[in-house]
Amino acid sequence: MERQENDGCWGGIQPPAVYSVIALHLLGYDLDHPVMRAGLESLDRFAVWREDGSRMIEACQSPVWDTCLAAIALADAGLAPDHPALVKAADWMLAEQIDRPGDWSVRRPGLPSGGWAFEFHNDNYPDIDDTAEVVLALRRVDHPEPERIEAAVRRAMRWTLGMQSKNGAWGAFDVDNTSPLPNKLPFCDFGEVVDPPSADVTAHVVEMLAHEGRTYDARTRRGIAWLLSEQEPSGAWFGRWGTNYVYGTGSVVPALIAAGVPASHPAVRRAVRWLESVQNEDGGWGEDQRSYLDAEWMGRGASTASQTAWALLALLAAGERDGAAVERGVTWLAETQREDGSWDEPYFTGTGFPWDFSINYHLYRQVFPVTALGRYVHGEPTGARPRSG
Repeated sequence: MERQENDGCWGGIQPPAVYSVIALHLLGYDLDHPVMRAGLESLDRFAVWREDGSRMIEACQSPVWDTCLAAIALADAGLAPDHPALVKAADWMLAEQIDRPGDWSVRRPGLPSGGWAFEFHNDNYPDIDDTAEVVLALRRVDHPEPERIEAAVRRAMRWTLGMQSKNGAWGAFDVDNTSPLPNKLPFCDFGEVVDPPSADVTAHVVEMLAHEGRTYDARTRRGIAWLLSEQEPSGAWFGRWGTNYVYGTGSVVPALIAAGVPASHPAVRRAVRWLESVQNEDGGWGEDQRSYLDAEWMGRGASTASQTAWALLALLAAGERDGAAVERGVTWLAETQREDGSWDEPYFTGTGFPWDFSINYHLYRQVFPVTALGRYVHGEPTGARPRSG
């Protein structure tokens, strides 16, 4: 009950809210109890009404994640950094920064808060991935009150650095959350329930630290070393929170380059060769969810807008702008764009639990292609110049 959020939900997403209501009811709480009423009402916010009158229940919503990625996409596409839309997005993100302890404080009891959550209401569980991307987004905005941006970034940096695991990497929600015991529980049959460090989250943190002038900070160097040690023999990186090796590789390569690893580095060249080797005949990239179970599906699947963009982000960062693979990928995005400027993407390219819980982010098909095309046209991310210090 202490972890019920102010909107009545638990954990900001639908599954823990459902199970919390069930558990409390089994413990004797009447449905009219204020906690139960708030919990049940929170579930209505996950309902999506269809045109035929039926109702679909979403597992989660991702407003912070969507907003920071959209802001990055707009900025990298050339929108003026002082554009009202970007300033408004920055104001909303600033208001969402969490200023109280959460369950992460168990392992870091003296660390001041400063992160962002993925959802509308989830103050108990801010996550490092969102925090890194929000900082990258805020730095792309020319805000009329820059001191607000500076203060928020300082708090976020302090919290993020404090959440580094002992191996030099970062998980999403916790520190050194690597125990195998929870996965051995008899009723734990729904996927990965621990939060070990991952390449994609660590890459986003390293990229953020590099752009904040921390390239030579010992903590950043440890993160870089861990990323290099985690590269697969194929040249790819595993994607914990996106499908899969295309996402991991598309996250890591730009981070390494931002942190000063040269494009000629053997790890970067292996990644480039792998991406080129799995490019589809039509010029796009795709990866099936089955890659989490079967290595034969690594980098294999029908071309999608988001996965094509992830591959392009890596190749562009690695200096391959004028290469044939980039030209074919950009052409695929241009030719598959719809009349209204959007892309279609029926496939699930987001990941909650690898294989067990897949996510179709409705904005992925827009924000990542716009980001990739923006970097293809404009080069280095707009407003994301590394800072000294």
